[in-house]
Amino acid sequence: MNETSLRKAYEIARERYAAIGVDTDKAVEILEKTPISLHCWQTDDVIGFESAAGLSGGIQTTGNYPGRARNIDEVRADVRFAKSLIAGSHRLNLHEIYGDFGGKFVDRDQVEVKHFESWMQWARENGMKLDFNSTSFGHPKSGDLSLSNPDPAIRSFWIEHTKRCRRIADAMGKAQGDPCMMNIWVHDGSKDLTVERLRYRELLAASLDEILAENLPHMKSCVEAKLFGIGLESYTVGSMDFFEGYCASRKVIYTLDTGHYEPTENVSDKVASLLLFVPELMLHVSRPVRWDSDHVTIMNDQTLDLFKEIVRAGALHRAHIGLDYFDASINRIGAYVIGTRATQKCLLSALLEPLAKLREYEDAGKGFQRLALLEEAKTLPFGAVYDWFNLKNGVPVGEAYIDSICQYEQEVTSKR
Repeated sequence: MNETSLRKAYEIARERYAAIGVDTDKAVEILEKTPISLHCWQTDDVIGFESAAGLSGGIQTTGNYPGRARNIDEVRADVRFAKSLIAGSHRLNLHEIYGDFGGKFVDRDQVEVKHFESWMQWARENGMKLDFNSTSFGHPKSGDLSLSNPDPAIRSFWIEHTKRCRRIADAMGKAQGDPCMMNIWVHDGSKDLTVERLRYRELLAASLDEILAENLPHMKSCVEAKLFGIGLESYTVGSMDFFEGYCASRKVIYTLDTGHYEPTENVSDKVASLLLFVPELMLHVSRPVRWDSDHVTIMNDQTLDLFKEIVRAGALHRAHIGLDYFDASINRIGAYVIGTRATQKCLLSALLEPLAKLREYEDAGKGFQRLALLEEAKTLPFGAVYDWFNLKNGVPVGEAYIDSICQYEQEVTSKR
């Protein structure tokens, strides 16, 4: 479809949405200003630059599609290319193992700001702001327990690591003039029956209290719950009930990873309750298939519902959006672009809901009218608005990005 046709389709859509009280121009403007934090680990299957050992500690990646990024330059090139196919202004989310270590081994309790200075420079040059994560998995001291480990030496090692990560995040936030979101997720748990559940949770709470005690004004700390990890199926120390209580009592940002709950749960159901008791939410958008398998995000009911709840609650300013999946079974950059664009589609769909009219019906007890409008809104010309969003921002419209990714594979990733 040519540009004239796309503009015409958008004009028709704008008129149709206006008839039910929705301003499509405003929705597109909000979408343009809402960054998604791209996860660097999609480029290389969460291996990083510390060693070539790969994943361990409750998570794993699957697939062996050719073209994995092998070093910092290739990761950066892939991120830059993926970003060129995605409209809007986005961030980059780094794990600690992606530091610029100069080919030297730097243990995790020794990591410093200097190991991420080149990332800060790169981010400035490429118009991206940075987010950060501590990395407790894939290390000789990871085991089954890190911040909740009864061994003081191991626990202190991970406390020191996480403190240093917060300081790195603070330096990133200061450099970019915008708070760096620093996520803390630990895999701690047990494969089989556990009798010391309370003890490990007491230790985790105490470790987190020590870590978060340092006042760092240029970053925001988030903590992430999980249902279980591979090899840690029977008990997770940092479960949702633990972190609900922790975040509510300490006023810490809660990270909702959409893959970290029972497969039959709809994570959107948790949004309104959490917003009453925690200051903000960090969203890690993923797609579980039977377990936390980190499939590429698509425009499915679960992701649509998540963003509808955020928008309906008027909480977009209290929600930070990041991606968290790693699919090595298909073209990795294609996975990047599909997932980011799908997340944008879900947010745009939420922004295009006729909320004013729906609230009017609900307040008046008009259940039939509310349900009818919700159903009719599903077939409004949403696609024309999303196409316009991409056209307006100079990125491929529709499936046109497929050829660009195939060309990059032919010219770049296939030669790795």
